[in-house]
Amino acid sequence: MTKTPSPCIDVCKYRRKGHCIACSMTKPQKKLFKSIKKDDHRRAFVEMLVAQMEVMGKYSHWRPRYERKCRKKGVKPPA
Repeated sequence: MTKTPSPCIDVCKYRRKGHCIACSMTKPQKKLFKSIKKDDHRRAFVEMLVAQMEVMGKYSHWRPRYERKCRKKGVKPPA
């Protein structure tokens, strides 16, 4: 079974109080995501990031790029 891919879309500009302008993750969150093994937990993490984006503001290109990344891996995008 393929795991949910990382929400990172390779923009990696930390300008919003330590949060990436694209995926809204901080560097510690990126490290944490890599250590998550269970797919249910990975999906929940991505859903938490989507909620975080609602508060912090969205990068308009994130969702289409992440959905494409999920399709390429054969995974249904969370959220």
